[in-house]
Amino acid sequence: MTTETNIPSLANLEYVAYIDDNGEFPAQFQGKIGVYAIFNQEKILQFVGYSRDIYLSLKQHLVRQPEQCHWVKVQTIERPNRTILENIENAWMTENGSLDLGNVENKQKWTNPIDAKALMTDEEKAKYQNPLIDDLVKMKLIKNVARRVEEEILAVLVARGLKTQIRFNPKLKEDGLLDLK
Repeated sequence: MTTETNIPSLANLEYVAYIDDNGEFPAQFQGKIGVYAIFNQEKILQFVGYSRDIYLSLKQHLVRQPEQCHWVKVQTIERPNRTILENIENAWMTENGSLDLGNVENKQKWTNPIDAKALMTDEEKAKYQNPLIDDLVKMKLIKNVARRVEEEILAVLVARGLKTQIRFNPKLKEDGLLDLK
């Protein structure tokens, strides 16, 4: 257990593969409270966050930023304590010497649902902006865009060897959003 005065150095923690040799997420973090640091393939720090369930948070980050999530370092604590979690998070960002990673400039890409509307092709945009189509047709178009983006994300993850099942929330697709269920 970590206390406020016992903040572990990020450099001293072990790297854990985001997707193990069996194609699974690191199950040891399921239901665990703590702080995590996400690294890209070259082991360059990309994002630092904290969660009441590290496993679920790591899964969310993987679908939102699959190309950035290759390694993770984690420090767990026994009971939720926002002060301790934020102190560790801030210490790790300071230790890294950079506060402009995903935590500042691109935080919404790491923490918010994927907005499939922003990923529309020119053809999809033209159809969507057609003044002759009604709201139902627009909703179906947005849902299809979300499905296309979902398929692209899943294809990247399968290519990386992921075997863990990923399920997106179907209700959000009507709004053009992708988030895990």
